[in-house]
Amino acid sequence: MKKIAIIPLRKDSKGIPGKNKKKMVGRPLFSWVLTEALFSNLDAVYVFTNDTEIISYVEREYHWTKKVFALLRSEENANDTASTESTMLEFSEKINHDYDILCLLQATSALTLATDINNGLAKISKENYDASLSVVKTHRFTWNSDGTPQNYDVFNRPRRQDFEGLLIENGAVYCTTKDSFLKSKNRVSGNIGLVEMPEETMMEIDSLSDWHIVENILIERQKRTKSNQRIQYLVLDVDGVFTDGGIYYNEEGEFAKKFDMRDGMGLEILRQNNVEVVVLTSENSKLVAQRMKKLQIQDAFLGVKDKYAFLKHFLVTKNSSFGAVAYVGDDVNDLANICSSGWSFAPANATSIVKLNADFVLGAASGAGAIREVCETILKYNKRYD
Repeated sequence: MKKIAIIPLRKDSKGIPGKNKKKMVGRPLFSWVLTEALFSNLDAVYVFTNDTEIISYVEREYHWTKKVFALLRSEENANDTASTESTMLEFSEKINHDYDILCLLQATSALTLATDINNGLAKISKENYDASLSVVKTHRFTWNSDGTPQNYDVFNRPRRQDFEGLLIENGAVYCTTKDSFLKSKNRVSGNIGLVEMPEETMMEIDSLSDWHIVENILIERQKRTKSNQRIQYLVLDVDGVFTDGGIYYNEEGEFAKKFDMRDGMGLEILRQNNVEVVVLTSENSKLVAQRMKKLQIQDAFLGVKDKYAFLKHFLVTKNSSFGAVAYVGDDVNDLANICSSGWSFAPANATSIVKLNADFVLGAASGAGAIREVCETILKYNKRYD
């Protein structure tokens, strides 16, 4: 069965301007559910949007996978009055209905995981439901507007542990067979299976207060995945880690960056002790490429904007995980990796948000021995495993 997903995105947002592109934990909001979809059992994922900037970003940034595509959505189906179903129908026609199962994912449900998507797909592929949707269980007591209770007896108020609770749609994951969708023209129909997700996923992002709550949940969730094990990979940003963050320009453009020679020696010693060095930077600089070549760092990836998704992909290819990574970063675009890696370091002159969430704030500043300090710390730590 061919299983695909659509992530519909609109260019304009009334509640939070530019919401889908706004950085949440250092990444565009939509990239959180997109990344989970890419590492799920889906065969293809389509970002369907009227925002050409997002289309360019997707096409450029996720070149390492063959699962993601970006399609232009009509303005008619991107206005305030257009329904999600009309958008899904337009999308289905654009791809000539080439699927067996269609999954609708929402960018505003940033807490969705690959396992949630897989569970929704399995309801159809393994349990023979026509459709599935995600729900959360809440132990809230609900009331009618006329002052009568809906789901409990006020004279026999149940204890939480004795109350089954209510199942409520959280708007995160919807799956349907092609036949059911084209017949009903609705996201779910027929025999519908339910996939339960954690209660915290009930939170959708419609206001800035929602945004801050979900961002804090994401940060804490990423940190919970940390594990204690031998460090196998040291992953480094460049500007603000290898360098002091300064760039020298002349009339021809960038012409100089300053690197600390002591850092290079530290990395050489680290490699001799079986720790691989990886460089991950959003900039595409010839100067950086030359320096990495001089340092004999083979895994140097330049021009990477979504560092979290790329590092996750890199680790999968190595049959490894974030727990085996020590990460050094200095700015907000490193934040997701800072929160996810087994060990994370921030130079003394890193941004406040990174220092707040890193495991270690270094005594040395970037471009002034910070990497050497990290190397020596990792060598001491790894001795307990060697």
